[in-house]
Amino acid sequence: AWSMVEVDVSGLVRARAIMRPDFERAHAIPLTYLPFVARSVAKALRDNPRINARWGGDHIKLNNQVNLGIAVSTEKGLIVPVVHDAGALSVTALAVAIQKLIQSARLGSLRIEQVRDGTFTLNNTGALGSVASMPIINSPEAAIMTTETIVKRPVVVEGDAIAVRSMMNVCLTFDHRICDGAEASVFLQSVKTSLEAIDERMSLD
Repeated sequence: AWSMVEVDVSGLVRARAIMRPDFERAHAIPLTYLPFVARSVAKALRDNPRINARWGGDHIKLNNQVNLGIAVSTEKGLIVPVVHDAGALSVTALAVAIQKLIQSARLGSLRIEQVRDGTFTLNNTGALGSVASMPIINSPEAAIMTTETIVKRPVVVEGDAIAVRSMMNVCLTFDHRICDGAEASVFLQSVKTSLEAIDERMSLD
């Protein structure tokens, strides 16, 4: 099954713009939106363990650890390296880990343990300009989530005013044998709430 929510990432866009120069000077890697999303996803997966589960043929297996697969496009095709125990990592640690995995994937130097034991996959089809997608589950995982391109558009805000906001669609494909629509919706709302709470006061560490 498939579901999508709209997320107001105006705070995230501002926070990243402010934090980016100091972060990139300190760590010599780009500060993208991906580690912020990964942090919110890892937290939501800890709170919604069915979405982090897997199908065992005739039973559901819950995973105690969040091992976040990151879909990476390479010249040889799509590959999904894994950030192990992503739930224990900060935004900075996730940014460093993800960048290393992306570089290794594109150089063809990933080790076997770097593509094993994923419990959930995160994709970013928005990097290709997409505004809505239906990603295919990386079986036997329970679900896969993708973030879409950030688009500025007028939205109704508090007080029935209209304002220009940075909006991003978040799409989830999930295995209905493992979780139902209510659980998927709770997970998506958790990701949405976490992303919309980000501002320039947050710590990256």
